[in-house]
Amino acid sequence: MTDLSPGDRAQAVVALGGGHGLFASLSALRLLVDDLTVDELTAVVTVADNGGSSGRLRQQFDVLPPGDLRMALAALVGDDDSESTWARVLQHRFAGDGDMRGHVVGNLLIVGLWELLGDHVEALDRVGRLLGAKGRVLPMALTPMDITATVRGLVPEDPEALVAVRGQVEVATTDGVIDSVALVPTEPEVSPAVVGAIEAADWVVLGPGSWFSSVIPHLLVPRLRDALVRTPARLIVVLNLAEQPGETGGFGPADHLGVLLEHAPDLTVDVVVADRAGLDADAEQRTDLEEMVEALGATLVVDDVSVGDGSPRHDPARLAATYQRIFAE
Repeated sequence: MTDLSPGDRAQAVVALGGGHGLFASLSALRLLVDDLTVDELTAVVTVADNGGSSGRLRQQFDVLPPGDLRMALAALVGDDDSESTWARVLQHRFAGDGDMRGHVVGNLLIVGLWELLGDHVEALDRVGRLLGAKGRVLPMALTPMDITATVRGLVPEDPEALVAVRGQVEVATTDGVIDSVALVPTEPEVSPAVVGAIEAADWVVLGPGSWFSSVIPHLLVPRLRDALVRTPARLIVVLNLAEQPGETGGFGPADHLGVLLEHAPDLTVDVVVADRAGLDADAEQRTDLEEMVEALGATLVVDDVSVGDGSPRHDPARLAATYQRIFAE
């Protein structure tokens, strides 16, 4: 990656998602903050987790689940020794056999500041300043919510029967095939900071991540979806590298894009990013994806964005180089 020439303008970018997928995308975009390609970076994070440390804190204190917010903050921390130490502290999970087992330091810090300040956004901004984060982290909504899904294949005597499943963990691990997802409540409160960031962005990045439980939920919040439809920013969809058992079993790249647009048919997609190795291995899937992207009037960018060891993980440096080329072109 190279620094901007004097005539170039740094970009304002908003990345939406959750969990490990958003962590990879933010780790890549953070590198572009370092080299001045991006001057404003905002993460908008799914807040529907109901498992692990986040689920326990959510149940006990009736707060937003902090885990994906914590991971996003950690992704925005730099690589020098002092910064990386704080990132490791933020991510540290307690061992042992007591009540604290499984809790994460960063989750406790975030919930503590929420109680102290009474303001979700201000608390996250303060944690970001403490860590020296290279961007801002905002919750998708200010209201605790659940993901629900209609799932087929759970009734042996009637494989096409639709069954309701509730909870992010339950949706992500279902043995059936997800037909659609929704949120409860259906119209959660959204911070004006989220809407403002999307409206002021040059680029919005959606994905990668758990497709039904981390990516699509952003399109189910009415105010957030309206902002994504109205914004003059160009939208990049970063496809997952492989199907995810329990959520997208049997899905190819075109299926991921198709189900995304089924939930938001009025969304304009400008660029779709797919990994070269996955498409080279299956000519039919590549053709299906190319036809769908062409029908959308979008641009397909096929690049080497995986770590390259056979595991379905995006490589931050490679993904950063792809983002940089997209922004430049």
